[in-house]
Amino acid sequence: MRILVVEDEPRIAADITTALGSSGFVCDVSTDGEEAWFKGDTENYSLVVLDLGLPTIDGLSVLKRWRAAGRDMPVLILTARGAWPERVEGIDAGADDYLVKPFQMEELIARARALIRRSRGISSPVIEAGRIRVDTRQMRVLVDDAHVSLTPLEYRLVSFLVHNKGRVVSTTELLEHLYGDDDSRETNALEAAIMRVRKKLGTGSIETRRGYGYIIMDEAS
Repeated sequence: MRILVVEDEPRIAADITTALGSSGFVCDVSTDGEEAWFKGDTENYSLVVLDLGLPTIDGLSVLKRWRAAGRDMPVLILTARGAWPERVEGIDAGADDYLVKPFQMEELIARARALIRRSRGISSPVIEAGRIRVDTRQMRVLVDDAHVSLTPLEYRLVSFLVHNKGRVVSTTELLEHLYGDDDSRETNALEAAIMRVRKKLGTGSIETRRGYGYIIMDEAS
């Protein structure tokens, strides 16, 4: 899952990206409103963590621009000010959740996971797709109740496909959500990762749709 972290305080931004990275997410960082608006308007993110007190353009204005342009990714607002009128204004502008500084990283991670699940119509932190089950809280993947040992990259791959179960995900989209802005990302590396995961999950777990991408089917649908 690819997350845009918009925070102008370097220490806070580093703490957030470290915590999210340890929880299976890939993070891009913006430190001002202008850059954040552009990235959110041109890139595909599973979630945006948005600070309100930003240089160039304030966070609330950035959010309003995204929503006016039809950008519907979930947005979690961060602010040092916890007054209820500001929270109402943020929600009315299109925010999906609100977190007041200082906060615990565990709460941020829990809210991030919940927002991403809800944006895909998933209520439970344990997501099932046929024989595959992903426990997003423990970052565990099971097949027929047996734990499957995966690398962090392999877990991100399975988690993203299961979050999007029943939908063909293009190679480009998978690369973006697995590697973010990393210039070293390559299609060959993705294909190798998919081959490894298929061996671990079982034949037919990840289907290839030639010319379109990859899919994990929801056999229960």
